[in-house]
Amino acid sequence: MTSTDERTIVVVGGGLAGAKAVEALREQGFDGSLVLLAAEDRLPYERPPLSKEYLQTGEGLDDTTVHPREWYDEQRIDLRLGQRATGFDPAARTVATSAGEHLAYDVLLLATGAQPRTLDLPGADLDGVLTLRTVADSDRLRAAFTEDARVVVVGGGWIGLETAAAARTAGASVTVLESLELPLLRVLGPRMATMFAQLHREHGVDLRTETEVEGFENDGSVTGVRLRSGEVLAADVVVVGVGAAPDVELAEAAGLRIDNGVVTDAHGQTSDAHVYAVGDVAQYPDALSGKDIRVEHWANALNHPAAVASGMLGKDATYDDLPYFFTDQYDLGMEYVGLGKASDDVVVRGDLDKRELIAFWVRDGRVRAGMNVNVWDVVDDVKALIRSEKPVDLQRLADPDGPLTSV
Repeated sequence: MTSTDERTIVVVGGGLAGAKAVEALREQGFDGSLVLLAAEDRLPYERPPLSKEYLQTGEGLDDTTVHPREWYDEQRIDLRLGQRATGFDPAARTVATSAGEHLAYDVLLLATGAQPRTLDLPGADLDGVLTLRTVADSDRLRAAFTEDARVVVVGGGWIGLETAAAARTAGASVTVLESLELPLLRVLGPRMATMFAQLHREHGVDLRTETEVEGFENDGSVTGVRLRSGEVLAADVVVVGVGAAPDVELAEAAGLRIDNGVVTDAHGQTSDAHVYAVGDVAQYPDALSGKDIRVEHWANALNHPAAVASGMLGKDATYDDLPYFFTDQYDLGMEYVGLGKASDDVVVRGDLDKRELIAFWVRDGRVRAGMNVNVWDVVDDVKALIRSEKPVDLQRLADPDGPLTSV
């Protein structure tokens, strides 16, 4: 097939967002040159199983590959595995690669994602102090989660709690260190955060809150975690789960506007008209609230690229999907949709003690977010409540016997 479009689009980032972006560009009619730079030496894949099923069993990774190798060939996508962008020149419109090339582009798409935050503490770079982002990271953690392992998790966010659950399931001794009064407090507020704290304590996790880490002990590799109180916790492996930061290094060096990520308009365009950003790294105006947001979750990497691809091709598509994420910990499965605040009123519909419920974050009488816990097939109804922006009857909202469509 001969291309009728002489433009070149270079996509930087070989994760889910990058792979879905090249897919969307082809589906929406772009038939010019399309290059995908993937820093990892493997086909683009989805990351959620790395802290869930794959971390526990080592299985299911093939199912997360976004496209098989032959798909990229069929779609005439120049997939460069194991090649990362080392910089780009907005004036010359070229991207420098780790292979020593300078690729010319007409439009550049940054899908660089996010990187785990690390700790600026003595011993934080020791062997055995690990983070989780890639398949290789998940492999190292799974190998370390043995029955006789002493695992200390620093941080009680989603990654911290999911890795703690995986380690306990493997039989390891697990301590979770959280600086706030409860894990997930900033995300869920005290009532729902308490539910997750109880879940982990019931499964034998030594969950320590309002605890500060001062450094790490070692004999060449990590042997302990030193707390500000002076106590040293023995550790064979330490998982640092203190959040992620948008990978803005390339964009910042090129002079793009940066805030909480690479700032874009509703179509994904950055402060440079020839550069776009998508997925975890992009901060964009939320169509519902009108506020600028950045979303690191899997669903955003899955769905955001189609709208940004449309913008890159001069079409008028706006991304208006609600943020969505999910977690699996022990026997608890959960889906969360929307943008709640820890300070919102929380209305519970169902049985909190049995952890079978839907929780709603309500502000100014309107549902802003919902979380279904071990209750399924309700996400569409919760989304409809959020999108309606109508005041709700709180008694009906809490009544499990009444339909959500009538609250």
